[in-house]
Amino acid sequence: MPISPEDVLKIAQLARLQIHDGEDKQYATDLSNIMALVDQMNTVDTRSIEPMAHPLEVTQRLRVDKVTETNQRDNFQSIAPNTEQGFYLVPKVIE
Repeated sequence: MPISPEDVLKIAQLARLQIHDGEDKQYATDLSNIMALVDQMNTVDTRSIEPMAHPLEVTQRLRVDKVTETNQRDNFQSIAPNTEQGFYLVPKVIE
């Protein structure tokens, strides 16, 4: 599916992109090459290929989900300017 320089200018206008003089022919060639590659890829029979989430067969190393720090809320709230029932009170920012 070849793309003409006129098509490139129309697409650029719709996308609100500025194309300088003389660049439309190069963009048309590049986009035509991309579309030819897509057409070539579409001809490959992929029915027997299983989809994969990642190109490499790797597994995520996970750490043990355990608490490693002690609860220090009372220490932190003791130095806070204003707290109430375990919550930090802050000034109202929206009226």
